This record gives sequence, C-alpha cells and structure tokens, in this order.
Amino acid sequence: MNRRLIVAGNWKMNLRRDEATVLAQICVQTARPEGPEMLLFPSHGWLSDVARCVTDSLVEMGGQDLSEYTAGAYTGEVSASMLKELGCKYALVGHSERRQLFGEDNARAAAKFVAARAAGLIPVLCLGESLQQREAGKAESVIAEQLDAVVALVGVAAFRQAIIAYEPVWAIGTGVTAATQDAQAIHAFIRSKLASQDAKIADFVRILYGGSVKPGNAADLFAQPDIDGGLIGGASLDAESFAAIYNAAHV
Repeated sequence: MNRRLIVAGNWKMNLRRDEATVLAQICVQTARPEGPEMLLFPSHGWLSDVARCVTDSLVEMGGQDLSEYTAGAYTGEVSASMLKELGCKYALVGHSERRQLFGEDNARAAAKFVAARAAGLIPVLCLGESLQQREAGKAESVIAEQLDAVVALVGVAAFRQAIIAYEPVWAIGTGVTAATQDAQAIHAFIRSKLASQDAKIADFVRILYGGSVKPGNAADLFAQPDIDGGLIGGASLDAESFAAIYNAAHV
C-alpha cells in the first residue's frame, strides 16, 4: 500500500507565544498539496494561537498530551474534548517523556488512547525502549507490551483511525539516531505484530520514526518500506531544518 507520509513537529515545552505563531505561519507556507501531511503539536498554552494560523490550511494540529478523564475535579488536566474544541485533530499518547518523567504506565497510555478516540481525535501512540532495555535485548518485548496494552483494551480495529510513532528513548534529544536498518527493523516488527491480528490494518497504519531526525538523515529514514514519516522534536523548532525534513519526505 502507498501510505501517505506524515511529518509532525512536536514543539514540547518550547517557544514563546510570538515564536510559535511565526513558526506556524512558516509551516503553513511550507506545506504543499502534493507533499506529506504536516502536523504540529504546540504547547497547550499556544493551541489557540497556532489554530488561528493553520485554519483553512494544509497543516493540522494536535495536543501533546490529554487526560484519560472526560471531565471533573482533575486540576491541571486537559480533556480530549477541550483539545477538539481548540481545533486539534490529533493527540500524542504515551510519549516517552510522559512515560519516563511522569510515570505514565501502559495502562494509562491505553486509557488516553481510548479517550482521544471517544472525542473524535486521532491518537498518535508512541512506543519505544530505553537504552538499558535495548542493551538487554528487550526492545521488542517492551514495545510489544506497550502496543498490546492498547490492543487488549480497544482491539486492533482501532488502528484504522490511529497513528503509531516509534521513538527510542535513547535517541530523543541526544543527537543519536537509530541506524536506518535498526529503525526499519523495529517498524517492521510493529507492523508484523498488528498483521498477526489483521493484515489489512497493519498495511494501512502509518508508523512514524522519532529520535533525532535531522535534514541529513531524513531522506534515508523515510525511504524505508515501513517508516511512514517522522515525529520531529528539536529540529521542528527551526523553520529551515523542519522544512528540509519535510521536503526530504517523498509521497
């Protein structure tokens, strides 16, 4: 299947309000109809500002995180319906920083996946292993557990309206990128896990790579048969670098 590539920028807790607005405007100018899909994940505080920039453009917007709860006494949380009302179409679920820094386990990530879908958002499920887990030969088993937690809760059919992002924890923000063949191997493993339950969905779902993607390595990564684009962190904060990565992706 010819899956359309996606290039997504995760701005994390970066950029001032004016910087986010300017960068969003440049992204709107960069996106082209015949190119990959472009997604932006701004900080929650700047969602309204970015939404005004990307409305009626080729750029879509998503939330970096969401609550598993729909409403109630959960101070500081942001619900899926709130993200939807702010103009989001997507939501990151189980990002490695949520797992590593804030103790988010597989069950909670799966619950957030459910909450996103219930509100009409498309979840971007993040999977990935730590350096210690990789060196112990546990990368595949860790990723399988993360994926299985979601499949057990909602079934494989839920991935008709979802995206997966493989982001090795040891490569995020370190400048170290997984070797192209290693990244492809893990992407193929994820797809094979889904194929064991539904081959059509496995062929359809798009799996992004996240982990120090740069203009110099983007084309090689995106040329792999099971890598369908990138979830870009640091390089997405620089308009020139992000544009170069976007242009390296061939439909």
